[in-house]
Amino acid sequence: MGVITYTDEHTSAIPPSRIFKAAILDSHNLMPKLLPDAIKSIELIQGDGGAGSIKQTNFSGGYVKHHVDEVDEKTFTYKYSLIEGMGISDKVEKVSYDIKFEATPDNGTISKMTTTIYTHGDFELKEEELNAGKEKVLGLYKVVEAYLLENPDAYV
Repeated sequence: MGVITYTDEHTSAIPPSRIFKAAILDSHNLMPKLLPDAIKSIELIQGDGGAGSIKQTNFSGGYVKHHVDEVDEKTFTYKYSLIEGMGISDKVEKVSYDIKFEATPDNGTISKMTTTIYTHGDFELKEEELNAGKEKVLGLYKVVEAYLLENPDAYV
């Protein structure tokens, strides 16, 4: 098994509590509203949304299932693993994400996301594939951030 790990950071003017509530705790409601052409629905397949739960995100061209490993509303930490669907193949076993929203001195947020990709055998992902995945995640983050900037009373 091969393991590829990388970390990305993004800075925002939005406080961590608002981003965490919108992007993590209420993502099943918010994301299909913000991106209706891309995300059809997000369903809880198992559990209550906390650790051990399984969420399924339905896209116009497929789906993914995530296993929630940890949710901590006090430290604004969320860990989950992509376990089935788009992105999982005979070459990729699973993808784990460790997200932490940290406050900045000006009441904004630094979002840190560590991604770990577990591949079958000695398969290696190409740089273009890694960058495409990073861009998708950053795009989702920017959509939530724009919504929160336009709606200052949402998720307070």
